[in-house]
Amino acid sequence: MSLTPPAPPVHPVYVIGGGPGGLAVAAALRARGVRAVVLEKSDAVGASWRAHYDRLRLHTTRRLSALPGLRMPRSFGRWVARADVVRYLETYAEKHELEIVTGVEVHRVERDGADWVLHATGGRRLTGRAVVVATGYNHTPHLPEWPGRSAYEGAFVHARAYRNPGPYEGQDVLVVGIGNTGAEIAADLAGGGAARVRLAVRTVPHIMRRTTLGWPAQRSGILVRRLPVALVDRMGALLARFAAPDLAAHGLPRPDQGLATRQREGAIPVQDVGLVDAVRAGRVEIVAAVEGFEGGEVILADGSRIAPDAVIAATGYRRALEPLLGHLDVLDGRGLPVTHGARSPREAPGLYFTGFTNPISGMFRELALDAERIARRIARSAPKPSR
Repeated sequence: MSLTPPAPPVHPVYVIGGGPGGLAVAAALRARGVRAVVLEKSDAVGASWRAHYDRLRLHTTRRLSALPGLRMPRSFGRWVARADVVRYLETYAEKHELEIVTGVEVHRVERDGADWVLHATGGRRLTGRAVVVATGYNHTPHLPEWPGRSAYEGAFVHARAYRNPGPYEGQDVLVVGIGNTGAEIAADLAGGGAARVRLAVRTVPHIMRRTTLGWPAQRSGILVRRLPVALVDRMGALLARFAAPDLAAHGLPRPDQGLATRQREGAIPVQDVGLVDAVRAGRVEIVAAVEGFEGGEVILADGSRIAPDAVIAATGYRRALEPLLGHLDVLDGRGLPVTHGARSPREAPGLYFTGFTNPISGMFRELALDAERIARRIARSAPKPSR
């Protein structure tokens, strides 16, 4: 009598990161009968959204921002507030009965034959049949190496630490960086009691209205996202003459580079949620880029010096994937994954990435699409559990 050897264990798919991208992938996998375990280093899902400033709202519409399997409630309004995003993610995890382990940080991912091994908090060694990295585009605050910054005598924080204008009431504040975060914080300060607000600009951005005659900018981004870059650049320049404000007299001339060209370099347009009116009214002053610090002064690129009470650096984030994956040769020169969505790197089959692009068509929308694609690809190759 021969004995049939036991079938090898069916390892789960591990999803690193409990933000919207990670939750969406886990839900899409579960819907296809694939066990997915979400590993989140903080104590709750949506950690980055919990830490954002109070004023923040999605720049994409509610209808186009839902994740697979759960609409956003109409009560959230067209532009969903930060706190409502957090509530939505909590509800999403509960509705889909996702398997989430909090307080566990993955430090390194390695290939082991056909499987993947994750080295995590507390000496854990987890084996998965596939890994989805969803640690987020805005992971680790980035600060330029400005001369003299470490000895700067004034108050200095990265934008991640900013919550609301209350602590800056009556103060002279310099915001550094005119991405969406810097633009919105400057407008928030200007309307929230700061005595003076200056916004340091190195590269002039494209500034767009969030809606034009009821048409959201996001829908335009969806329509043009697959058109040739040169064509979108020309279309954007033409549209800007009619729909975008001319702030040249206030220190913000129209950008030299086209909209799509900038987006391919990682810079999406700034959606106006109050900055334009604040600049026109003189409540936000545009100044030259920061070159360094000396004592209690900030040195600007035009040679001038200013002495604000506080500096808020809206200078972006790093993906910080090198410690986790740098040894696998799956990152490009900018530290970004060489593939995303349903495609795995050639040298790393079974490794997937979501949330590492900055699309003009909307981050949540692209996360939802990526989740379905990744889940389909993994489910097709999933081994069938023995009965």
